[in-house]
Amino acid sequence: MLNKRITLFLGHYGSGKTNVAVNYAINLKKQVKAVSIYDLDIVNPYFRTVDAVNILKDNGVELVVSPYAETNVDIPAMNSKSYQMVDDLNRYAVVDIGGDDRGALALGRFSDKIKLENNYEMLLVVNKYRPETRDLDGILNVKDEIERTARINFTGVVNNSNLGNDTTANTIFDSFSFINEVSKKTGLPIKFTAVRKDLTEKVKEKENKILPIELIKYGDWL
Repeated sequence: MLNKRITLFLGHYGSGKTNVAVNYAINLKKQVKAVSIYDLDIVNPYFRTVDAVNILKDNGVELVVSPYAETNVDIPAMNSKSYQMVDDLNRYAVVDIGGDDRGALALGRFSDKIKLENNYEMLLVVNKYRPETRDLDGILNVKDEIERTARINFTGVVNNSNLGNDTTANTIFDSFSFINEVSKKTGLPIKFTAVRKDLTEKVKEKENKILPIELIKYGDWL
């Protein structure tokens, strides 16, 4: 597990960053006293952290989301408690942020304080098997757009290459050369590979830096 107080997860729509962020927060809570997960993904119509509200509560992780997150009102609003992320230095923050430069706008208002504290990881979540990020040009474009808008630079890459429930160990093995190339082109180290829990022992035969995850959908484990 990474040891920075703030961990920011960003990536293109469908990269699985929300699922990674939720699992990361739950794993982090086993090691530290206070963890909050902040949903700044105010433009994404797909899976959001609020869908995992019961799982997070059961694991002692505070969820901070838009006040409209559980309503039919689709307004890009941010919870005022989100400022706790940069103001409460005794609480670890895991942050799920929108999937492109528009989503990164929400992060921009916090970037100065994040950089001043200098105790953060900003991670680019990559799923090789998604159409928008299956080539290096697509990933580099997403990276540059986000950094320019958020006014903060990435510090690492997360390999979340998967095919959902159809993922096998070979699915993950087949992504390694591509993710290594992403790391080389961006100059960013690979921080870890997200691996479904039932596949972790097999994947450990070739990769040690692993975050075991469970797939989450609409308030429960799949």
